[in-house]
Amino acid sequence: MQIEKCYHIDKIAINRKVKYIMLKTNGFYRGVNLGGWLSQCDYSDDRLYNFITEPDFEKIASWGMDHVRIPIDYNVLENDDGSYSTKGFERIDRALEMCRKYGLNTVLDLHKTAGFSFDSYGENEMGFFDNTALQERFYRLWEELARHYGRYHEHVVFELLNEVTDKCYIDAWNRISNECIKRIRVIAPNTLILVGSYHNNSAPAVPALTAPYDDKVIYNFHCYEPLRFTHQGAYWTDIIDQKERVPFDESDVTEDFFEELFAPAIEAARKNNTALYCGEFGVIDIVSPEDTVKWYRTINKVFEKHGIARCAWSYKEMDFGLSDSRLDNVRTELLSYI
Repeated sequence: MQIEKCYHIDKIAINRKVKYIMLKTNGFYRGVNLGGWLSQCDYSDDRLYNFITEPDFEKIASWGMDHVRIPIDYNVLENDDGSYSTKGFERIDRALEMCRKYGLNTVLDLHKTAGFSFDSYGENEMGFFDNTALQERFYRLWEELARHYGRYHEHVVFELLNEVTDKCYIDAWNRISNECIKRIRVIAPNTLILVGSYHNNSAPAVPALTAPYDDKVIYNFHCYEPLRFTHQGAYWTDIIDQKERVPFDESDVTEDFFEELFAPAIEAARKNNTALYCGEFGVIDIVSPEDTVKWYRTINKVFEKHGIARCAWSYKEMDFGLSDSRLDNVRTELLSYI
């Protein structure tokens, strides 16, 4: 029995390592978010057509990134009557065409669904976790996405929903996410799927997720810790003092800080034989370029130690822009830490 038990543990460890290698070798290891393009925007034609264009994909590839994460709001893909928008799907088609041209893979992230948004201040979306009609609409949208893009499973990953907020939603979310994956699998059996937990995909909340539906489900988390540093001056939240300025403290924000923060997620992934993907991490543009590099350098050491795939927030503007001119003098070093 002891030999069999040891063999079982070793097999789990090997399988988990294979998943990390799969994310890395298949091109979902170092990425950049295209935030503010098809999500968190005014949805004007100018924004949807011109905010991100072909030269941006070319630049991201020249940075050495292997993928982009594209946040997409449901109303870009759906018309007011719930039917699907041909223009919306054509925009994704065009993005995937650009990704293929420049050797980039893609995470399709549903950033907002009918009835729920992570941004309770700026969006009037509510009721999703208690409303079966809204949940059915969510399932149908993912079935439609699977029909369009499931065939590209070697180059496209699905992320079911961005940043579940309150802990009280987790039981419903576990049920909803598993039902959604069940339906996706009928159409797209081989696509990797990312699932995050509550508290806006926090790493400590990952253990609250159920065991992965199948061996192609990856645990997802985001990291902007410590928030007082990475979000100082943020105007869209009331959980920090907008006037406070916090320099990078090398005695406080250490590798050990991130090791402790990520430990529950790392253990949950180990226990459930899956990998980890950090879909967002970054530093607000109020922080000096030098302190920004220090934070990225520190978190990168822990990502690399544990083989955690990741995608930085965000490529352009959105208060976190990696391509913004303020980072011109440090960008080469900074990009080495993504």
